[in-house]
Amino acid sequence: MTYRTRRRLSIVVLVIGLPLYIMAAVWLVDQFERPSILIELGVYVGLGVIWALPFRAVFLGVGRADPDAPSAGNRD
Repeated sequence: MTYRTRRRLSIVVLVIGLPLYIMAAVWLVDQFERPSILIELGVYVGLGVIWALPFRAVFLGVGRADPDAPSAGNRD
């Protein structure tokens, strides 16, 4: 996957996917009787870690400079 594709996909995941995931997680926890605050915190922390695992490859290196871009010293 190219750098540009990973960058665009990461923006889509963060802007659209993450809010949808948060709403689904809150809805899922609300379906059960409210547990103690520590259990609820553990569930939210666990779900917060789990959502990122499948997208690890997408986010890898997105904050760095484009490796495919021509460097500033090698202008033709």
